[in-house]
Amino acid sequence: MSTLKTNDYVKYITQTVVQYIDQPRDERKKIKQARKEEKEGFWFRWFGMLPYVFTSVLKRKR
Repeated sequence: MSTLKTNDYVKYITQTVVQYIDQPRDERKKIKQARKEEKEGFWFRWFGMLPYVFTSVLKRKR
């Protein structure tokens, strides 16, 4: 069974939504852009270091 009671969960979700809505639109956009830039690329997330190693080996051979 979950450690959070239903009432606690609703309270948490409500606080999160209110906090999000209270932020100015520009600040929300900046936070979203920063999160996007921190995110690793698709190939790295799905396959780890293998694509980078493979491409670097191919570049060295050329």
